[in-house]
Amino acid sequence: MNYEFNLGWMFGGLLITLAGGLVVIFYRQISESLANGVSSYERVKLFGVITIILGLIITANLHIFLLTMLTNLMFGK
Repeated sequence: MNYEFNLGWMFGGLLITLAGGLVVIFYRQISESLANGVSSYERVKLFGVITIILGLIITANLHIFLLTMLTNLMFGK
């Protein structure tokens, strides 16, 4: 598979990275409003960091490459 850079995926990945960054910045308010408060502070921060990592993968347009590798591995080609 050839690597192709796509501007649309880059902006989408940057938005996902921004959303994850906002979750990490405001984890206390999000945790108190949507989760069980103090017991889920670390969990909310973890979800934010995972979102940032996924956003960076999508920004670099590597998600299609990784998904192609995974499907080839599962179904054989």
